Amino acid sequence: MSKGHRIEEVPELPLVVEDKVEGYKKTKEAVLLLKKLKAWNDIKKVYASQRMRAGKGKMRNRRRIQRRGPCIIYNEDNGIIKAFRNIPGITLLNVSKLNILKLAPGGHVGRFCIWTESAFRKLDELYGTWRKAASLKSNYNLPMHKMLNTDLSRILKSPEIQRALRAPRKKIHRRVLKKNPLKNLRIMLKLNP
Repeated sequence: MSKGHRIEEVPELPLVVEDKVEGYKKTKEAVLLLKKLKAWNDIKKVYASQRMRAGKGKMRNRRRIQRRGPCIIYNEDNGIIKAFRNIPGITLLNVSKLNILKLAPGGHVGRFCIWTESAFRKLDELYGTWRKAASLKSNYNLPMHKMLNTDLSRILKSPEIQRALRAPRKKIHRRVLKKNPLKNLRIMLKLNP
Protein backbone atom coordinates (compact mmCIF):
# COMPACT_ATOMS: atom_id res chain seq x y z
CA MET A 1 0.00 0.00 0.00
CA SER A 2 2.58 2.57 -1.02
CA LYS A 3 0.29 4.49 -3.40
CA GLY A 4 2.89 4.43 -6.20
CA HIS A 5 5.84 5.68 -4.12
CA ARG A 6 9.27 4.30 -5.00
CA ILE A 7 10.15 2.70 -1.66
CA GLU A 8 11.76 -0.60 -2.76
CA GLU A 9 15.20 0.30 -1.32
CA VAL A 10 14.00 2.21 1.78
CA PRO A 11 15.56 0.48 4.84
CA GLU A 12 12.44 0.39 7.04
CA LEU A 13 8.85 1.56 7.29
CA PRO A 14 7.74 3.70 9.07
CA LEU A 15 10.89 5.66 8.26
CA VAL A 16 12.04 7.55 11.39
CA VAL A 17 15.11 9.83 11.30
CA GLU A 18 16.95 11.48 14.20
CA ASP A 19 16.04 14.94 15.51
CA LYS A 20 19.10 16.75 14.14
CA VAL A 21 17.31 16.73 10.75
CA GLU A 22 14.97 19.40 12.18
CA GLY A 23 18.02 21.70 12.38
CA TYR A 24 18.94 21.40 8.68
CA LYS A 25 18.92 24.79 6.97
CA LYS A 26 20.35 24.01 3.51
CA THR A 27 18.65 22.11 0.68
CA LYS A 28 22.02 20.45 -0.05
CA GLU A 29 21.84 18.70 3.36
CA ALA A 30 18.23 17.65 2.75
CA VAL A 31 19.07 16.14 -0.66
CA LEU A 32 22.02 14.25 0.85
CA LEU A 33 19.75 12.83 3.59
CA LEU A 34 17.12 11.67 1.07
CA LYS A 35 19.85 10.00 -1.02
CA LYS A 36 21.24 8.21 2.08
CA LEU A 37 17.75 7.00 3.01
CA LYS A 38 17.22 5.74 -0.58
CA ALA A 39 14.16 8.01 -0.83
CA TRP A 40 15.59 10.04 -3.72
CA ASN A 41 14.02 7.60 -6.22
CA ASP A 42 10.65 8.97 -5.15
CA ILE A 43 11.83 12.54 -5.88
CA LYS A 44 13.15 11.44 -9.29
CA LYS A 45 9.65 10.11 -10.01
CA VAL A 46 8.27 13.60 -9.20
CA TYR A 47 10.79 15.28 -11.54
CA ALA A 48 9.85 12.86 -14.33
CA SER A 49 6.14 13.54 -13.87
CA GLN A 50 6.28 17.35 -14.22
CA ARG A 51 4.04 18.22 -17.15
CA MET A 52 1.51 20.73 -18.49
CA ARG A 53 -2.04 20.41 -17.22
CA ALA A 54 -4.68 19.34 -19.75
CA GLY A 55 -7.72 21.59 -20.04
CA LYS A 56 -8.68 25.11 -19.01
CA GLY A 57 -6.67 25.11 -15.76
CA LYS A 58 -3.70 26.32 -17.85
CA MET A 59 -5.43 29.69 -18.22
CA ARG A 60 -6.24 29.86 -14.51
CA ASN A 61 -2.68 29.88 -13.12
CA ARG A 62 -2.57 26.10 -12.65
CA ARG A 63 -0.31 25.30 -15.63
CA ARG A 64 2.14 22.78 -14.18
CA ILE A 65 1.24 19.53 -12.38
CA GLN A 66 3.38 16.83 -10.78
CA ARG A 67 3.14 13.69 -8.65
CA ARG A 68 3.30 13.75 -4.86
CA GLY A 69 6.57 12.90 -3.16
CA PRO A 70 7.31 11.98 0.46
CA CYS A 71 5.65 13.76 3.39
CA ILE A 72 8.06 14.91 6.10
CA ILE A 73 6.54 15.17 9.58
CA TYR A 74 8.50 17.16 12.16
CA ASN A 75 7.97 18.28 15.76
CA GLU A 76 9.82 21.61 15.87
CA ASP A 77 10.92 23.83 12.97
CA ASN A 78 14.58 24.76 13.47
CA GLY A 79 15.12 25.33 9.75
CA ILE A 80 13.71 22.06 8.35
CA ILE A 81 11.05 23.90 6.31
CA LYS A 82 13.65 26.04 4.52
CA ALA A 83 15.83 22.99 3.83
CA PHE A 84 13.11 20.85 2.24
CA ARG A 85 10.68 23.37 0.68
CA ASN A 86 12.52 23.73 -2.65
CA ILE A 87 12.53 19.98 -3.39
CA PRO A 88 9.54 19.21 -5.64
CA GLY A 89 6.79 16.90 -4.38
CA ILE A 90 7.74 17.14 -0.70
CA THR A 91 5.09 18.16 1.85
CA LEU A 92 6.09 19.32 5.34
CA LEU A 93 3.69 18.82 8.25
CA ASN A 94 3.90 19.64 11.93
CA VAL A 95 2.97 16.62 14.06
CA SER A 96 0.51 18.65 16.16
CA LYS A 97 -1.28 19.91 13.02
CA LEU A 98 -1.57 16.77 10.88
CA ASN A 99 -3.85 17.16 7.86
CA ILE A 100 -5.70 14.13 6.45
CA LEU A 101 -5.77 15.76 2.99
CA LYS A 102 -1.95 15.80 2.98
CA LEU A 103 -1.53 12.34 4.58
CA ALA A 104 -4.01 10.64 2.21
CA PRO A 105 -4.24 12.78 -0.95
CA GLY A 106 -7.26 11.96 -3.08
CA GLY A 107 -8.70 9.85 -0.27
CA HIS A 108 -6.07 7.12 -0.86
CA VAL A 109 -4.23 5.95 2.25
CA GLY A 110 -0.56 5.04 1.88
CA ARG A 111 1.48 8.25 1.49
CA PHE A 112 5.20 7.73 2.10
CA CYS A 113 5.94 9.56 5.38
CA ILE A 114 9.36 10.36 6.86
CA TRP A 115 9.08 11.08 10.60
CA THR A 116 11.54 12.79 12.91
CA GLU A 117 12.11 10.89 16.15
CA SER A 118 10.50 13.48 18.45
CA ALA A 119 7.46 13.74 16.14
CA PHE A 120 7.00 9.96 16.23
CA ARG A 121 7.24 9.93 20.05
CA LYS A 122 4.74 12.79 20.32
CA LEU A 123 2.04 10.68 18.59
CA ASP A 124 1.44 8.73 21.82
CA GLU A 125 0.96 11.98 23.76
CA LEU A 126 -1.33 13.41 21.08
CA TYR A 127 -3.54 10.39 20.43
CA GLY A 128 -2.71 8.03 23.30
CA THR A 129 -2.48 4.26 23.00
CA TRP A 130 -5.11 1.56 23.51
CA ARG A 131 -3.87 1.24 27.11
CA LYS A 132 -3.83 4.93 28.14
CA ALA A 133 -5.70 8.07 27.04
CA ALA A 134 -4.13 11.02 25.20
CA SER A 135 -2.36 13.49 27.48
CA LEU A 136 -2.41 16.51 25.11
CA LYS A 137 -6.12 16.16 24.22
CA SER A 138 -8.90 16.21 26.77
CA ASN A 139 -10.97 13.03 27.06
CA TYR A 140 -9.68 11.42 23.84
CA ASN A 141 -9.19 7.67 23.42
CA LEU A 142 -8.24 5.74 20.32
CA PRO A 143 -11.21 3.88 18.83
CA MET A 144 -11.22 0.18 19.74
CA HIS A 145 -11.81 -2.68 17.32
CA LYS A 146 -15.25 -4.29 17.61
CA MET A 147 -13.86 -7.70 16.55
CA LEU A 148 -10.75 -9.35 17.98
CA ASN A 149 -10.46 -11.65 14.95
CA THR A 150 -11.48 -10.05 11.65
CA ASP A 151 -11.25 -13.24 9.55
CA LEU A 152 -15.03 -13.48 9.15
CA SER A 153 -15.08 -16.32 6.59
CA ARG A 154 -13.02 -18.57 8.90
CA ILE A 155 -15.31 -17.77 11.86
CA LEU A 156 -18.45 -18.60 9.87
CA LYS A 157 -16.96 -21.88 8.61
CA SER A 158 -15.85 -22.98 12.09
CA PRO A 159 -17.57 -26.15 13.44
CA GLU A 160 -19.00 -24.32 16.50
CA ILE A 161 -20.95 -21.88 14.32
CA GLN A 162 -21.94 -24.53 11.76
CA ARG A 163 -23.35 -26.75 14.54
CA ALA A 164 -25.62 -23.95 15.75
CA LEU A 165 -26.96 -23.12 12.26
CA ARG A 166 -29.93 -24.91 10.70
CA ALA A 167 -29.41 -26.93 7.52
CA PRO A 168 -29.77 -24.93 4.31
CA ARG A 169 -33.16 -25.21 2.61
CA LYS A 170 -32.48 -26.71 -0.78
CA LYS A 171 -36.10 -27.14 -1.89
CA ILE A 172 -37.13 -24.60 -4.52
CA HIS A 173 -40.63 -23.14 -4.19
CA ARG A 174 -41.74 -21.95 -7.58
CA ARG A 175 -44.55 -19.41 -7.72
CA VAL A 176 -47.66 -20.73 -9.48
CA LEU A 177 -49.16 -18.37 -12.01
CA LYS A 178 -52.64 -17.27 -10.89
CA LYS A 179 -55.06 -17.79 -13.75
CA ASN A 180 -58.21 -15.75 -14.23
CA PRO A 181 -61.31 -17.93 -13.47
CA LEU A 182 -63.52 -15.70 -15.64
CA LYS A 183 -61.44 -16.52 -18.67
CA ASN A 184 -60.32 -20.04 -17.76
CA LEU A 185 -63.20 -22.55 -17.40
CA ARG A 186 -61.14 -25.27 -15.71
CA ILE A 187 -60.10 -22.90 -12.89
CA MET A 188 -63.73 -21.68 -12.54
CA LEU A 189 -64.95 -25.28 -12.12
CA LYS A 190 -62.28 -25.88 -9.48
CA LEU A 191 -63.51 -22.83 -7.57
CA ASN A 192 -67.23 -23.79 -7.75
CA PRO A 193 -68.29 -26.09 -4.87
